[in-house]
Amino acid sequence: MGHRARPRGELPVDDALGVALAGMMRRTGAASGGVYLIEEPAALLRLVALCGLPVDFTAPWQRLALTAPVPVADAIREDHLVWVGGQEEMVRRYPRAAAVLPYPFALAAVPLRGVRRCWGGVVLMWPADHPPRATARERQHITASARRLTRLLDDSPVPPGLPDGPRVVPVDAPRHPDQTGLAAADYLDRLPEGAVALDLEGRVTFVSAAAARLLGREPDLLLGTRPWQSLPWLDDLCYEERYRMAVVSRAPVSFSARRPPDRWLTFHLHPDHSGISVRITPGAETAAAPPAGTEPALTTPGRLYQLIHLAAALTETVTTQDLVALIADQILPAFGAQGLVLSIAEAGRLRIAGQHGYPADVVERLDALPLDTGLTPAGRVLASGVPAYFGSPAELARSHPRAPQISRKQAWAFLPLVISGRPVGCCILSYDRPHTFTADERAVLNPLSGLLAQALDRARLYDTQHHLVHQLQQALLPRGLPTLPGLDVAARYLPAGHGIDVGGDFYDLLRLDATNAAAVIGDVEGHSMAAAALMGQVRTAIHAHATAGATPDQVIARTNRLLADLSSDLLVTCLYAHLDLVRQELILASAGHAPPLLRPAPGRAHPLDLDPGPPLGVDPCARYPVTRAAVPAGAVLALYTDGLIERPGSDVVHATADLAAHLARAGVNDLEHLIDSLVHHAWPAGGHTDDVAVLLLRTAGTGEGVGFSGGRTP
Repeated sequence: MGHRARPRGELPVDDALGVALAGMMRRTGAASGGVYLIEEPAALLRLVALCGLPVDFTAPWQRLALTAPVPVADAIREDHLVWVGGQEEMVRRYPRAAAVLPYPFALAAVPLRGVRRCWGGVVLMWPADHPPRATARERQHITASARRLTRLLDDSPVPPGLPDGPRVVPVDAPRHPDQTGLAAADYLDRLPEGAVALDLEGRVTFVSAAAARLLGREPDLLLGTRPWQSLPWLDDLCYEERYRMAVVSRAPVSFSARRPPDRWLTFHLHPDHSGISVRITPGAETAAAPPAGTEPALTTPGRLYQLIHLAAALTETVTTQDLVALIADQILPAFGAQGLVLSIAEAGRLRIAGQHGYPADVVERLDALPLDTGLTPAGRVLASGVPAYFGSPAELARSHPRAPQISRKQAWAFLPLVISGRPVGCCILSYDRPHTFTADERAVLNPLSGLLAQALDRARLYDTQHHLVHQLQQALLPRGLPTLPGLDVAARYLPAGHGIDVGGDFYDLLRLDATNAAAVIGDVEGHSMAAAALMGQVRTAIHAHATAGATPDQVIARTNRLLADLSSDLLVTCLYAHLDLVRQELILASAGHAPPLLRPAPGRAHPLDLDPGPPLGVDPCARYPVTRAAVPAGAVLALYTDGLIERPGSDVVHATADLAAHLARAGVNDLEHLIDSLVHHAWPAGGHTDDVAVLLLRTAGTGEGVGFSGGRTP
């Protein structure tokens, strides 16, 4: 007798997510899919629901940084559907992901942007025979299904959970009742060819009598096992790889293998969303298998792909803190560890550069230990270059009796970070419960220690250089902004996301007299010491001409002639704005710089229409027309460099208009918060690719008197 399914609204939100994902796959025709939710405040993506793929396939993808170069993170950051039509496009756009999933398939990623927040994203995958382009109807189905899932999250009174691993969801119920011992099984037993059924995890769920004869193993010894585990002659990575290809691509796959001593069998794999049907025939009908005597692989494909994924991720770490975050977010979960201590070998001691899962008092005891300390095995593994694994406190206490009491952890992996015999540091992974380190895990952790050493060495060099560059940048920018009665100001300089070159963006505010001020903003091309030096010369020249009483057009023209005499190859844009607080008038001259935004009153803002001259230094005889504008009481003027509005693939005019519309709506009582708001609106996910400088000025409203100086925030 049938029964009525519970309405989705009655389900807990975690269960409802799985039901919604399965429904989304049915509506879109996807073969597999997953739901990622944002984990705050860590800014990570956590895979919480999975459909159509084995869990171990997703080991490298269960936790991702929001800045990771993968389709789902791009979809969330850019707030639109990302479509990857095939393997070639995946290699071109997402090489790191392609290295871990080298199979043909189509993929879509779509954000789950709700009313109050972005919840995360959904990834869907189609078989290899899907056309490389999604139709308009398909895109509509994907986005509409994502909106349904988003509404489910918005309407839930309880936020969804973030489990350690994804919840596996079936697409639908089995299409046929259990036929074991019925006519279908009898039919298969009469055929000379073998028939085997595998679930998506690769386990045998059915084996015909003919298949058991061909494989040389009784059916009860095969059921519930993976073929490459129960049949030693199939224990080779290349055979398991065929299974992975069939599961991911949903395309038929064939291969031949030799059953000892000399019988060749051909396996035909036919996958769908519920599992794989395998037809076994005598004879080698496809490419030959590896020669006899090939040694079994030391580790599984999942671990190898995990190592490839981690190696690719390590190449993208820049700072030491990036490396600590990557180990905590990806390596700890991959090996089931809960604690991390990353130490740097420096001046004969191990200085802790980062940790995870340890209280402050333990970190204090472990920090700055001598390299030859006998308190922990760290010094010994660094001296020998050989990792040490301790599965329990008793194992560790045999050689280091006091070590287990320091952290109260229950298992440890001490990985030496050594480059060409030079100790760089030590990475300790620890566990809250006793843990047996399998040969499989050691086969990945041992080479991983070498990759970590290289990454840590690069990160230390970057940190040192970045500190020096930061100090230079601060010396070149104004130390503070002057105070002027009737004028509130704030400024911000934001260097590009990563880099060790000093930028050329600059700003300044000059007090000309009690009621007049000059605001300056500019951008020297490139990131180099030459750009920084030229920026200093431009600031000095503008300051000298402005304080000598020159008009805006004269200030820019005279600075232009100076740069022409210097014969610099670098382009320099600059905007000079003279503000008269008594007349409530603004006079501007521009050398190819982005137009400022003026908000004369709440709800209204627009870019000022300027007649700019060429960048500085291009034409020594260039003229720079002036533009006049009224600045009523309470008005806000926003000056900025192009790093705020220029994004790859975007239109600058549209971006400027969009920023002006945001300024019109934003609150202006706190100019520092207003800068935050403008930057976040222009780059909602952060990661701006160029330096950004912003200078805001607000004239006092009616009845207001003395303003204040909002100092710059580095």
